[in-house]
Amino acid sequence: MQRRALRALPPDKLLPTTQPEYVASWIYVFGVLTLSSLVVVITTGCVLALFGPAWWHVSGVGRYINSLHLWSVELFMFVMVVHLWGKFFMAAWRGRRALTWITGAVVFIASIGAAFTGYLVQQNFDSQWIAGQARDGLNSVGIGAWFNVLNFGQMFMWHIVLLPVAVAILAVWHMLLVRLRGVVPPIGTTTPEPVPDRSREPA
Repeated sequence: MQRRALRALPPDKLLPTTQPEYVASWIYVFGVLTLSSLVVVITTGCVLALFGPAWWHVSGVGRYINSLHLWSVELFMFVMVVHLWGKFFMAAWRGRRALTWITGAVVFIASIGAAFTGYLVQQNFDSQWIAGQARDGLNSVGIGAWFNVLNFGQMFMWHIVLLPVAVAILAVWHMLLVRLRGVVPPIGTTTPEPVPDRSREPA
C-alpha cells in the first residue's frame, strides 16, 4: 500500500526543490494567485457560515469579513480567468496534460455557480433583484423547479456546502496533476516534455 502510494504520488514531484527557468514568467504567477485568493475565500466564507447568514448585517466585524470575502472572490475570478486564458493560448493540454486542463476548466464552471449562489444569499435588494431575474431565466429552460433561486435555504446550502466542496476537491486534484505532470512549457521551447518516473516500479 505504501509503495503504491509512493509510486502514484512521489514526494520529489509533489514538493520539487527546483523548477524550469520559464516558470519565472508572469503568466505562471496567476495560478498561484488563484490558489491564494481561493484560500482567503474559503477562510472568510467559513467565518461567515459559523456566525450565520445575517451576522454581517449587524456587526462591524461581520461587514469587514464579508468585504474580505467579496473582494477575494472578485480577485479569485479575475486571476482565474487570466490563468485560464493564458493556459489556453499556451495549449496547456500538451504532454499528457489534458486532464490537468479539464479539471481547471471545471473548477472555473463550478466557481461561477458558487459566486452566483453567493449573490443570491446576500439578503438585500441586490440579491432579490438577481433572484427575480434568474428565476425567469431558469424557468425558461425548465429547471426552475429543481434549482429554485427564490428558496434561500436551498441556495444557502448550495453556496456553503455543495459547490465549495466541489471547487476545493477539483482544485486539489488540479494541483496534484500539475505537480505530477509538471507545468506546461512555452510553445516552441526546447525543454523536454515530462517523462513518467518508472524507477520505483517493480521489474
